[in-house]
Amino acid sequence: MPDNTVFDPSSRPTALADPPRKMRRYLALKDFERAAHRKLPKPIFGYISGAAETKASLSGNRDALAEIDFVPRVLRDVSQRRLDVELLGETYAAPFGIAPMGVSALTGYRGDLALAEAAHAAHIPMAISAASLIRLEEIAEAAPSVWYQAYLPPETDAIAALVERVKATAIETFIITVDTAVVPSRENNVRDGFKTPLRPNLKLAWDGITHPRWAIGTFLRTFVRHGMPYFENAEAQRGAPLLSSRAVRDFSGREKLSWTQIEQVRRQWPGKLILKGILHPEDARRAKKSGIDGIIVSNHGGRQLDHAIAPIRVLPAIVAETPDLPVMIDGGFWRGTDILKAMGLGASLVFVGRPFNYASAVAGRIGVEHAIGLLKGELRADLGMLGLNAVSEMDGAVLSRLRFRALGKDDSQIV
Repeated sequence: MPDNTVFDPSSRPTALADPPRKMRRYLALKDFERAAHRKLPKPIFGYISGAAETKASLSGNRDALAEIDFVPRVLRDVSQRRLDVELLGETYAAPFGIAPMGVSALTGYRGDLALAEAAHAAHIPMAISAASLIRLEEIAEAAPSVWYQAYLPPETDAIAALVERVKATAIETFIITVDTAVVPSRENNVRDGFKTPLRPNLKLAWDGITHPRWAIGTFLRTFVRHGMPYFENAEAQRGAPLLSSRAVRDFSGREKLSWTQIEQVRRQWPGKLILKGILHPEDARRAKKSGIDGIIVSNHGGRQLDHAIAPIRVLPAIVAETPDLPVMIDGGFWRGTDILKAMGLGASLVFVGRPFNYASAVAGRIGVEHAIGLLKGELRADLGMLGLNAVSEMDGAVLSRLRFRALGKDDSQIV
């Protein structure tokens, strides 16, 4: 049965609950990455960790965050620290959520459910990916607070049918990812040997033999208990099977998508509508005119356009352009300090992706819950050391940006 308890913002989270014994060696999110690297076959780990072409955007996301420093205050009473934030009419227990990630049920057993249920229990948002392998109806039943993220199909009728499908669930927030009109170079996936659908061959068999914990605990367990996985949520109908010698997972045909399709969804979707993948202030302004309820500033974790600007650099300009819209962000966030830097630059919430995927791959829902607890513990400690009691107290005065090159409003024409 789904947990329908309501979050009480007056209940202060502890720094870290006593974790299960097998989780005690995971002290930071990076520890899950190292463990996932050992557990997962090279093609699958490479798909999660990798990025487009030279991976400049992937490293650039971290480089930009590293350029921002804190200017803490001292001798302040910080005994009443709290992490809750208000967003889109909801109160969430922390200023971060779980980003949409495809094929999470291939990296960890029933991964989409592990991520969704852990987020629901922790009262933070989680978005189902259009490229997930578990039906969105099943995920929404287990975790009614989930959001849904779409890659819009190219046909008008297919868009309408997809929206109607999501409307029939308890889902209230619909995300459209807008930076995927063209399929990017997948050369690094090819080098790592990853392709979907997976094709049965000797290489796939060898990956299973050399990674038995993944092969037995995730891959075979899924097939035995649930049958062949399919790409379930890209359109109104079931998509391609995960394992096939002939099927092709086709993401082409989106070149003609425009604001017309966004406005079609806005007319049809009665709930909250978010655009993910905005990097230019002018696009943020256009989104506002189209009736969008919120924006996620994102370069797709470096997986689309190589050398795309780091989202944190453009965040101040987009916040300035749309002051009455919630502006969220993702891309390179691993620590509580990273999250607070974004909040200080005006973000309403930060989405974290890869680290939670690794946590699910390593230990399922328990791993995700522990990862959430680690971030909450870091955030509470960081707030105290900054001399703050609430995330809402984060602002530019707490940050030193002498080394930080941000895209400002006056620079918008150079993009």
